[in-house]
Parts: sequence; C-alpha cells; structure tokens
Amino acid sequence: MRIIKYIIPIKYNNEKISTFLKDRGYSSKNLTVMRRTEGAIVLNGCKVYMNRLLQDGDDLRISIPEEKKSEKIVPVNLPIDIVYEDEDIIVVNKPPFMPIHPSLNNYENTLANALAYYYKKKYPENNFVFRCINRLDRDTSGLTIIAKHMVSASILHQQVIDDVIKRTYYAIVEEKEGEAIKDEGVIDLPIGRQNDSSITRCVDMENGQRAVTHYKVLSRGGGWAFVELHLETGRTHQIRVHMTAIGHPLLGDFLYNPSDNRLKRQALHAGELEFNHPITGEKMQFKAGVYDDMRGILTSIYV
Repeated sequence: MRIIKYIIPIKYNNEKISTFLKDRGYSSKNLTVMRRTEGAIVLNGCKVYMNRLLQDGDDLRISIPEEKKSEKIVPVNLPIDIVYEDEDIIVVNKPPFMPIHPSLNNYENTLANALAYYYKKKYPENNFVFRCINRLDRDTSGLTIIAKHMVSASILHQQVIDDVIKRTYYAIVEEKEGEAIKDEGVIDLPIGRQNDSSITRCVDMENGQRAVTHYKVLSRGGGWAFVELHLETGRTHQIRVHMTAIGHPLLGDFLYNPSDNRLKRQALHAGELEFNHPITGEKMQFKAGVYDDMRGILTSIYV
C-alpha cells in the first residue's frame, strides 16, 4: 500500500482535508474510496475523517488502498525496458510488435502481461492493476507511462486532458523523386473513421474531429526523410493519417502505405516524454532512441 506524507502549508489553515486533497489532484472517486477505507487518513498520528480541519504544519498521511486487481491479465515473462520507476509510476520504452493490453488475438504477448509478471516477482504482496496513461499502437515503439495506483492514475489522466503531457515522435516517411517534404509544417486536418471502420481512419472534412500535427525534417536521403513530430491533439492514427494525407506516408505502414514492405511495421517511435510527477509535481523528462529496425533504415540512408 502506498503511503503519502504531506506537511500542511499555512494557506490550508481551517480547510478540510478533502479540500486539500482535491487541490492535489485527487479525484472524487479517489476520495470516495478512501472515505470507506479504515485508516486511510491519518492526521498527526490519529485516524480522522475527510471533514477534519487542517492547521499549518500538520502531518497528514494518506494510505492509498488497492481494492481490485487485473485478474484477467496473465503474468508472462517477457522482456521489458523499464526506463524509470518509483512508488507512483513506471516509464517503459515499449518495443515494436508488443500490444499495450490483451485482446482476442493477443492474450499473452502484451505490455500488461509483462508488467503483471514483473509485479508478481517484485511486489508479491500487492494487487496488480494495469493503468497505462498514454497508449501506443502495437507496432509503434517508445515511451509510455504506467500509473502504480489510483491516485497517480487520476492525476496523470487529468494531465492528458489538460495537455500537460508532451510527447515527441520520430518517423521515417516516404519522399518520392520530385515530391520532397517541406522542411517543417503544420497539418491541420480533421480525422474520422473510414467507412465506419473500427480500425482505419481518414481525413474527414465534414464529420472528422479536429487534429493538428507539427513536423520538422531532421535529415533526408535515399527517398525518405527522418521527421520529428509533435501533436496538439491525440486522434487515433493521427500521425499516420496526416503524413499520408500530405503525400508522405510512413515507411512500413501496412494500413496507409500497403505497397511498402521495407520495414515490418510503421516507422514510428515515441522518443521523448515530458510530464509533471503526479505526487511531487516535479518536471519529468525522458528520452529513448529508436529501435534497431528503424536505426538500420536510417543507417542505410545516411551512411
């Protein structure tokens, strides 16, 4: 069980504990769970209720319960690259070809399975609940955040909504002869489902949701360009659809560039991640280089 300690600042004199915790990002659901959990709130060594008034310098300790567990996720010993871990979050550099969570045809080969196994070995006394904050496509590699308890999850999800979490992607895109991609640009084209497909997306000027992608070419050669991308919005397949729409689809993208088979997956990597730590508020920044398959393509182009 995660126990978080707070020393109450003077601005919360005579404020309720519930008010203080809401200001720290605890959701209404978080507070409800803690209200019905015996001993979850301890003030100056005494068990108290949410309506207790605070004073400057009070020692408030919050025990975060875990009422459930992800029982349907089978622990499987799969290699994972953990970039960072503390009591509240894990940051993973997800490899390509690994789905985030189990589905019909991917029951035991996902990031969730790998983390369930990791938890079972490292934290055998704790329930495992898989809470992935920024999901990536199966074939997209790169950095993703997993919250280790319900409070860090709710705070990070709010950061997603508030656009606090910043991601930088890297892609290799086609550059046909006489059709060079501009050095940089902004793509502002709405995205919707293609023919009511549950998977494929397209630019839909009438019914699509607004989608904005910023890109910058880092280098060129061999008929491709290595591109850095930032998203203002987070639509499904946004980068893949937008780059296809401007005539520069991703290398190896079986959905939007099916004639290209020079890579076994779309050449897309979430290489940088920036957010505020959900409990301490500290600014967190992480970087992860592209995986070997993309690196091999870039080497063949530029060396």
